[in-house]
Amino acid sequence: MTLFWLLTCVAITRAAYGCGVPAITPVISGYAPRIVNGQNAVSGSWPWQVSLQDRTGFHYCGGSLLNPNWVITAAHCDVLTSHVAVLGMYDRASTSEARQVKGISKVIRHPQYNRDTHVNDVLLVKLSSPAVYTARVSPVCLTASSDGLSAGIKCVTSGWGYTNAITKALPSKLQQVSLPLMSYLQCQKIWGAKILSSMMCAGAAGSSSCVGDSGGPLVCQKNGIWTLIGVVSWGHSTCSTSFPGVYTYVPQFHAWVNQMIASN
Repeated sequence: MTLFWLLTCVAITRAAYGCGVPAITPVISGYAPRIVNGQNAVSGSWPWQVSLQDRTGFHYCGGSLLNPNWVITAAHCDVLTSHVAVLGMYDRASTSEARQVKGISKVIRHPQYNRDTHVNDVLLVKLSSPAVYTARVSPVCLTASSDGLSAGIKCVTSGWGYTNAITKALPSKLQQVSLPLMSYLQCQKIWGAKILSSMMCAGAAGSSSCVGDSGGPLVCQKNGIWTLIGVVSWGHSTCSTSFPGVYTYVPQFHAWVNQMIASN
C-alpha cells in the first residue's frame, strides 16, 4: 500500500468515527430496572466505554475515551500507571473480542479532589499508545454547557458494576440503564449538604449505578450526538434505587480537561 493510500485511509477512518456517534446503534428500552439486575447493552454500542483493570486483569472502574490518547474517569478510582485501559470490551468472559489493551503513561488527578467530600472527583488517564478508532472504539463528546439538559430528561449510564450489591455479583456483559436527570435542589433534598456544585444527580426512579461502575459515563443525547455529562462518583451504600446516584458534573471541568490535555 502506498503512503498516499495509507494516509487517505487514516483520514477516512478518523472522519467516520466522530465523537458521540456510535457506529453500532444503542438500543434503549425506556427505564430499564437498573444496572443492578439490569439490561445488556448492544455489543459495541457504547464505543467510548473503557474498562480500567489492575495487573491481574480485574475490572475495578470504568472510564470514557475522549480522544485517541486520553480517558476520563473518577479520582477515587486510584488509577496507577501499572494498570491498563481496555477499549472495545463488551463481554468480560470473551476471548474473541477485538479489544485494545493500552498501558497507562500518565495519571492526572484533579488537584482539589477531596476523598472525604467527593468534591472534584475527576481524573485523566493518558494512554501509552493512541487508540485506533473502529466501529467499536470511538470517543464521546464533551461540552462546557448543559443547555437543553433539563431535569427529567433521560440519559444513559453503563458499566460492569455489581448486579447485586449484597452478593457482589459482577456481570459478564456490559450493562446499561436509562435514567432521568435530577435538579440540583431535588438532589440536595435527598443528600443534603453532601451535594456540591461539582456534582449532579440522576436516578431515584427504579435505577442506580453500583460499585464497579465508578468512573464510567453518564451520557445524554441531543440532536443525535451523545455528550458526556457525568462521571459515576458515589451513591447509596447498597445501590438503593430510592436514592439518586451522584456524578461528577463534567461540564464544570471542561476547561481543566482541555488545559491538562494540551499541556501533557
